[in-house]
Amino acid sequence: GGAVGEAPAGFEVLEVVTQQGRTRFFVEIADTDAERERGLMFRKEVPPDRGMLFDFKTPREVAFWMKNTLVPLDIIYIRPDGVVLSIARNTTPLSEAPIPSGGPVVGVLELAGGRAAEIGLLPGDRIEHRIFKRG
Repeated sequence: GGAVGEAPAGFEVLEVVTQQGRTRFFVEIADTDAERERGLMFRKEVPPDRGMLFDFKTPREVAFWMKNTLVPLDIIYIRPDGVVLSIARNTTPLSEAPIPSGGPVVGVLELAGGRAAEIGLLPGDRIEHRIFKRG
């Protein structure tokens, strides 16, 4: 059980705001080098309402890869103000090709592959979570 809208233990609530409306995800936070390096490696599935939010603390250009990652992901690069900069959709499992952010970001959200399209997420849309400063 638990109160409606409360995140499960070890997760935080994150909301994605698109033209279609709001979608809530429960995210694990990766805010240390070790956690960011491991990411979602070796997971056999990512449930549709779950994800991982990488917190880089200060804006920087980053690149991700899919090494040791068994399932396709949507990788969403997010500016310090919470606005989506770019989206890598349905990334290829196990690929070691770099996937660059294309600009400075403070957060990166990984969701199950295809979820960004399902909720209508586009660059310019907004992510609401404590790590982003509203403009």
